[in-house]
Amino acid sequence: MNPLRIGLIGAGGISRVHADGWRALDADVTVYSHEGAEALAAEYGFAIASDLDALLAACDIVDIVTSTPSHGPLAHAAISAGKHVICEKPLAGTADEARQIVDAARRAGVRLFPAHVVRYFPDYVAMHEQAVAGRIGDLAVLRFLRGGEAPRTGSWFHDEAEGGGIIRDQMIHDLDQALWLAGDVVRVYAVRSAPADDAVAPDAVTAHVLLTHASGAVSHVQGTWGPPGMRFRTSADLAGSGGTLSIDSTAHDPSRIELPGAMDGTGYLPPQANAVSPYTAELRAFVEAIAAGSSAAVSPADGVRAVQLAEAASASLRTGQPVDVALDPIESEETR
Repeated sequence: MNPLRIGLIGAGGISRVHADGWRALDADVTVYSHEGAEALAAEYGFAIASDLDALLAACDIVDIVTSTPSHGPLAHAAISAGKHVICEKPLAGTADEARQIVDAARRAGVRLFPAHVVRYFPDYVAMHEQAVAGRIGDLAVLRFLRGGEAPRTGSWFHDEAEGGGIIRDQMIHDLDQALWLAGDVVRVYAVRSAPADDAVAPDAVTAHVLLTHASGAVSHVQGTWGPPGMRFRTSADLAGSGGTLSIDSTAHDPSRIELPGAMDGTGYLPPQANAVSPYTAELRAFVEAIAAGSSAAVSPADGVRAVQLAEAASASLRTGQPVDVALDPIESEETR
């Protein structure tokens, strides 16, 4: 696709890593946002669109990096204009809305990519490769942890009806990882400390989601939005019938494999530092999938399924009971 014409919608915090990626890919970028477009455009040398129609006329691919409630309307507008769509997670606020976006893209013959970027982090990619290759046998227990300072750039993050709170906004990364590694989930149970009283200066909140997979494996997913200055950390631990895999962003050696009798020197998975930003890798993969008519690591159905789990977890929080789920099937993505 030459030249690569990108329409970036949104100029908030996450827009910078997307902007870095598009600049690394030498794309022609036009940005549109209600706030911050001028500053972002000046910083990166992007063009500015005066309104959404002008942005859609200037691009072939739309990259949506706005607040969650706006994802659906913006995605539908881009799809109706015949544009391919990249949309930051979560794909939508509800599973029904996410399905509507997927169906609209399919009918229009354009590509849709939910931006679940953790699938492009080298540590997690290597862990997935080891797990699906059967290196540690059948998965039994998976544990995911993600935490850091609570977002303070917008009250919508903490509004259950808007951003969906910590589960739909932050923990959806690891809900997606659990699905990627261990497959379909049949039951969801969630607990959480009291929600923040003040969304502008929120209190710390921690949630824990227990997933029962169709295979019998169990995933524990924990997320924390902490006080100011809390260091960001992620970790994942997999236990299988033949060994364990673990990664920890705060460890000196962030990735480790433990196998009885393993003597081949492959105990450590990915390097500690990423030579290429995972966001750049993600965007490059999406562009290549469009050009080749091939699938990417994240399919439209993956975007729907992650929202389904977040929705079930929210229902469990409301009722205090586990929620049985029947996730949408994963189908081979049509190439276009």
